[in-house]
Amino acid sequence: MNLLIKNGRVIDPSQAFDAVADVLISDGEIKAVGFDLGEADEVFDATGLVVAPGFVDIHVHGRTPGQEYKEDTTTLSAAAAASGFTTICVMPNTAPTIDCRSVVEDVLSRARTEGNGVRILPIASVSIAAKNEQLTEFGELKEAGAVAVSDDAFPVQDADFLRRTFRYAKTLGLVTMLHCEDIALTGGGHAGVGKGGGVMNEGQVSLEMGLRGMPRVSEELAVYKACALARDEGARVHILHVSTKGGVDVVRAFKAIGAPVTAEAGPHHFALTDEAVRGYNTGAKMNPPLRTLVDCEAIIAGFVDGTIDCIATDHAPHAAREKDREFDAAPFGIIGLETSLPISLRTLVERGPLDLPSLVFLMSTRPAEVLEIDAGTLQPGARADVCAFDPNERWAVTPEVLRSKSKNTPWMGQTLTGRAKATWVAGKRVF
Repeated sequence: MNLLIKNGRVIDPSQAFDAVADVLISDGEIKAVGFDLGEADEVFDATGLVVAPGFVDIHVHGRTPGQEYKEDTTTLSAAAAASGFTTICVMPNTAPTIDCRSVVEDVLSRARTEGNGVRILPIASVSIAAKNEQLTEFGELKEAGAVAVSDDAFPVQDADFLRRTFRYAKTLGLVTMLHCEDIALTGGGHAGVGKGGGVMNEGQVSLEMGLRGMPRVSEELAVYKACALARDEGARVHILHVSTKGGVDVVRAFKAIGAPVTAEAGPHHFALTDEAVRGYNTGAKMNPPLRTLVDCEAIIAGFVDGTIDCIATDHAPHAAREKDREFDAAPFGIIGLETSLPISLRTLVERGPLDLPSLVFLMSTRPAEVLEIDAGTLQPGARADVCAFDPNERWAVTPEVLRSKSKNTPWMGQTLTGRAKATWVAGKRVF
């Protein structure tokens, strides 16, 4: 079967292509991008739509195995496809932790049998049971299908352990993805919930609300340590969810001297400030926390000059009963897949300094490059992972519209602009 996607504005940063054109797909691969491509068995009219490489999210909490009441493979795949994502990488803080071959294989098996075709790629834990005491078997995990290793949710504090992590990962060509937080300054981060740990950004708002804050320097010190060790070891490190101006500045400085560092930021961290937490809104509680306008502007500047490589959602579903409690006791995290495109369009393109090709680069081509995934391109011969979206369609964020099993989003009830209209994975329409 051949598919012809016609008359859309085709944007492919991987080959600097931006024109109203057609895309021909055959046998699950991109056959051609251009004009007058002939006939096809199936035609999709993309008039008025942007046609781009399928979006890639390298930072998602899939909750499978063990926490399917928050999100399962079926709902995760549906949320991703409806948002234009064709590849998502899932973090290891599951139950059990993604720390051995059998759990990696389980995640991949469920993706095949319970998903809709969206690629779900596991990221393995750097340590057994995420305790940061004993390294996992990176080689075995990679062989089983893990695409990177990470400490997310349980940040490594010991510099020597982190150095050993980098050395092991380097021998296998793996990227280490780090949640950068000095828990001595935050009171424990995730582990500190309900135990006196910080629960939001430390600043004027936290002071007025009487909540313990998480200072910016806790991120900045940890980012510096990670980048310095990566520089010395020549090992690739990816800084997860940068949230502070200081964090951006540190990454920029190390990139300038050639350190093998990449970084990401989420839409919530460049579109919202800690003002969203007022009223003890647990829907705006996350780690790293929402910061200030200065930090948002620094992240956006980081996208412009290439300091921040890509957008990643840090999609973190939680059940309503978990979020609907006193602020201190509620878990960190928001869902992000289904609001990523419209929030990024509004903040970075409509109101900001970027154009549409730059946004597609940040959401598709560049994240695929960071983890060396075969995605993010419409070049002939590539997998036919494609999304078509309407940058002008308005829609209301309601529980009924969201496909994620959990509904914990700070944009609930708001009207957003920009929506995926069709998504194909390897030439198969999944939305």
